[in-house]
This record gives sequence, C-alpha cells and structure tokens, in this order.
Amino acid sequence: MSTLERTAARRVELDQFAEVLAKQLAEVDAEREELSVVERVLRRLYEQEAEAAAKAGAGTPQLVQVAGRSVLKVPHRSEVPDASALPGGYQRMLKIVQGAGGPVMVKEVGAELGIDPAVPGRLEPLRGKLSKLADRGWLHKLPNGTFTIRL
Repeated sequence: MSTLERTAARRVELDQFAEVLAKQLAEVDAEREELSVVERVLRRLYEQEAEAAAKAGAGTPQLVQVAGRSVLKVPHRSEVPDASALPGGYQRMLKIVQGAGGPVMVKEVGAELGIDPAVPGRLEPLRGKLSKLADRGWLHKLPNGTFTIRL
C-alpha cells in the first residue's frame, strides 16, 4: 500500500470518527439543554415552596429536598418563635434534654426514646440529630459530648 493510499484510508477513518464524535456532541448538548430546563423548573418550585411556607407561618415543620429525598427541615432557633416549628421527634428530644435538668448523654436520651444502646450503631443517628439541634441553636453540646438545653 502506497503512502497516498494509507493517507486516504486514514482520512476515511478520521472522517468516520469525526461523525461519531459529532453525534455524541449533539446528544450531550441535548441532555445539557434538558438539565437546564429541569434546573429552571426546580428553582421555580423551590421559590413557590418558600413563599408558601412563609405564608403558612413558622409553626409547621417544612419538607425540603436533600439529595432527591424529602426530609423535615430543622429550623435555626433564631428563625422561629418556639419549638413548635420543629418536627415531632426533635421536639421530643428537646423535652428529654430539658427534663434532665443538666448535661445528658446520648444514650440517656436514647433510653428515653426506647433505643437499645447495646446494639452497635443504634445511637449514631440520634447523636446526629442532637448535634443538628445544637448546630441550630436549640441545644448546647459540651466538649465531653453531652447536651444541655440552651437558655
């Protein structure tokens, strides 16, 4: 095969490859456009939900989307007038810590909630929720890992 024939054959290969890439690029562009539409729609929905929540008042727990899942929003203490805006389980945890009269350990709260502390890993979700309450200003987390009510 001569150099000219090899060059022509290579040109055909590259032309075919360019067609495949052009098709793939068109598919990518189309999907990117679809994602842009989805983002605009979701942005509008979130804005509508925020407006509806503001009209409904702070006394009812709100659902928000996190990683495609609906979860109850735990508002910051400064955002709401009282604990009634917290989801029910969080209100119960808050009452348990408040009723303890001092620093309380996660396993003590778990015992009040009926969680068996002997089962490995059962208290970790509760620890996360108590920490979330502390992060949002409802509780105070002490350096030793215990929790108290924030005054």
